[in-house]
Amino acid sequence: MSQKVPDTALKELDQEECLRLVSPGGVGRVAFCGAPGPTVLPVNYRVLDGTVVFRTRAGGAIDQDLRSGLRGLDLKIAFQVDRIDETRHEGWSVLIQGAAHHVPEDEVAAVAGTGVEPWAGGDRDHYVRVIPVRVTGRRIRTL
Repeated sequence: MSQKVPDTALKELDQEECLRLVSPGGVGRVAFCGAPGPTVLPVNYRVLDGTVVFRTRAGGAIDQDLRSGLRGLDLKIAFQVDRIDETRHEGWSVLIQGAAHHVPEDEVAAVAGTGVEPWAGGDRDHYVRVIPVRVTGRRIRTL
């Protein structure tokens, strides 16, 4: 016999609440149009001055696919963070859409101070910053 799923309520979150939820940092997913097609990869991140910062490997998929070679061209990406409680059927999800920029050498020291540490290991000293243009989120709660 199947277990009854509890009644739930879905609520849209405002930008302030969304940024509060993601501000502690942790693990999120970067989505972008990569060379082989739509690509979604997990990254460890931190929030710094309203932007999302993560580290990647120089020459890796994120690094290569986010380089256009054209000065001033913004590459749009999506960044998602969520927390889910499967037992209680509750959770939240935040989607940040905006431009991804490689952090210039003269700004690396400030960004390195965020303490973002990639779990993947290896040489991941290449910093990427996401500047939010649109921030949306939803929360689902059991009634």
